[in-house]
Amino acid sequence: MTCDFCGTQAPEDRTLTWTTAIERGRRQVFCDTCSRDNLRAMEGKLDSEWW
Repeated sequence: MTCDFCGTQAPEDRTLTWTTAIERGRRQVFCDTCSRDNLRAMEGKLDSEWW
């Protein structure tokens, strides 16, 4: 699995702490680092292009 924000890759069994979002009808996944760094924007439902 690959983070759609930073490009970090991990096997799917190691992505338990990753987050997912639907942006413009497309499923996106974000690694735990990007998720933590951008938590407020994610909770505010801002698209990742605004992070």
